Amino acid sequence: MAATYTTSGGEQWDEIAKTVYGAEKYADWLMANNLPLLDVYEFDPGTVLQTPELPAVKTETLPEWRQQT
Repeated sequence: MAATYTTSGGEQWDEIAKTVYGAEKYADWLMANNLPLLDVYEFDPGTVLQTPELPAVKTETLPEWRQQT
């Protein structure tokens, strides 16, 4: 995965999270890694965002029904 993402005009946090991480639910992770841009709702073209890898989920701490088999 690339460590950065360059926006197109009009993109929003949730759309970028879906593109980069595969789901809108990771918008909070994206925002937490780009704190200086939190006041931006809709990005101008060419804004570079930091897109670090998602943290690993320790499946042994999840309930049995949530663990993948």
